[in-house]
Amino acid sequence: MGMKLFTCALLCAAMLCFPAAKARENRAYASDDPAIRTVCLTFDDGPTDSTTPKVLDVLERENVPATFFVIGRQIGRRKDILRRIYGAGHAIGVHTYSHEYKKIYSSPQKLLEDIALCRTAIRKVLPDWDSMLYRFPGGQAGLSEKLVSAVREKGYRICGWNASVEDAVSPFAKADDLFDNALRSAAGKDRVVLLLHDGVGYAETVRCLPRLIAHFRENGYLFQTL
Repeated sequence: MGMKLFTCALLCAAMLCFPAAKARENRAYASDDPAIRTVCLTFDDGPTDSTTPKVLDVLERENVPATFFVIGRQIGRRKDILRRIYGAGHAIGVHTYSHEYKKIYSSPQKLLEDIALCRTAIRKVLPDWDSMLYRFPGGQAGLSEKLVSAVREKGYRICGWNASVEDAVSPFAKADDLFDNALRSAAGKDRVVLLLHDGVGYAETVRCLPRLIAHFRENGYLFQTL
């Protein structure tokens, strides 16, 4: 028990010593030790001008890494925001190019074409980026096995979530409500993957974020990326 407590203390101290620009290196402190709780903050539907920079400001101030699942067609006029995400050490995954469910889920071929377009949009801005993280728009639940298998066979790591602030399904919720949603859905979990959004209209998510970070930090969670 003493060694586990020492390990936790050492990991927390190391995390505090790293500046925000080195956030990607924080993943080196991830552990399978059951004594160490972890939380991954994940953001879908960016980059956007109105929300993503504000999210990044909070993450920088708090020295916390996160994972961003981006929409390819939104990158063109927001290249600097994508570069900022990557330069700060956050992880970037493919979400979709179009986010048009009917189109991308019409067949495995259409889905893979959408993923390829998103990858191309990211790599035009970030040539060194080569992540295989992927998140289905709307989540994996209810999708056909053919669609899921097509993505897996291409070598993608499908990333879901096990907790959510429910900002996309509760568009008029206030920051306090989002905070309560996160705590309720993350309760009792030592490995939390929290779903948030940085699309247009998520001001309350930004307001909620510092309080969420404080809560997980105070409860001994280690922040990491997927």
